[in-house]
Amino acid sequence: MTRKGWLLFIAMSVIWGIPYLFIKIAVQELDPAVVVFARVGIATLVLLPIAIQQGALRKLRERWFIVAALACVQIVAPFLLISYGEQHIASSLTSLLIASDPLLVVLFALRLDPGERVNGLRLLGLLVGMGGVITLLGLDVGGDSQRLLGAALVLLAAACYAISALLVKRPTIAALPSLGVATVECLTATILLIPLAAIRLPTRLPNLEVLASLLVLGLICTALAYVLYFVLIMEVGASRATVITYVNPAVSVLLGVILLGEPLNLPIILGFLLIILGSWFSTGGALPAPLRRRPAREQEIAHDLEAGKQDVPVEK
Repeated sequence: MTRKGWLLFIAMSVIWGIPYLFIKIAVQELDPAVVVFARVGIATLVLLPIAIQQGALRKLRERWFIVAALACVQIVAPFLLISYGEQHIASSLTSLLIASDPLLVVLFALRLDPGERVNGLRLLGLLVGMGGVITLLGLDVGGDSQRLLGAALVLLAAACYAISALLVKRPTIAALPSLGVATVECLTATILLIPLAAIRLPTRLPNLEVLASLLVLGLICTALAYVLYFVLIMEVGASRATVITYVNPAVSVLLGVILLGEPLNLPIILGFLLIILGSWFSTGGALPAPLRRRPAREQEIAHDLEAGKQDVPVEK
């Protein structure tokens, strides 16, 4: 890859590895609904002018209802589930459970995408990865009912991400500009969350740490993340860009242990390795070939991005 490609890759790995840390900080003082509303609201304020300036919303006029419905599955539900879940479990455990998303994509594809076949290496990956989830739930969470509830909520969020990943592959969405889709999704989520957030507003102004966390979640982990992700796809291609999925959990666990004093024990390490290994096998078991050398396909990549051929990124 180019130097720019590596810098973008590293930046995205960090940006989508840190949300769980700041969500954990924010939900200690604010209701999860308020946290999610602030996050998507801030992102909308940033993305909307960019999308309008680039004309990314024009092709969505006839399909805005479909994109708005997708927002419920890809943003509203998982963001709320993760935020409520982090009231009961560590940010590092949250990121590891979300890392099971590729496994759930393979599992749900059996019903939602008949063209998918799970056999051989992909079947092995599914079994290994699920073994990692069971390890986390059985050995790390144990019989603590509150932690089990938090883990269940986060796994539901991962299921939402998996379903949305399959939905965005369908022609009605895949042909739309990704920036426009992301903007409409954030705008829809903001509007839908207004009533819920309004009745759960805090009685006093949150402390600076919480306010800073909300700004990071909205400006960096959502708005900037989408913009950089599109630039990354143009620079290195969609297939290589998805490799950040395997790096995000490591960043999150490291931050949780260092900054929040969260535990790093054998079940967490074992579960992490099994989930990442299983995800890798279930998605093909090999790094995309372009990671080993830079292809002369920049114009084709840019064309694919404009045509919306790459998947809309799964927001973390």
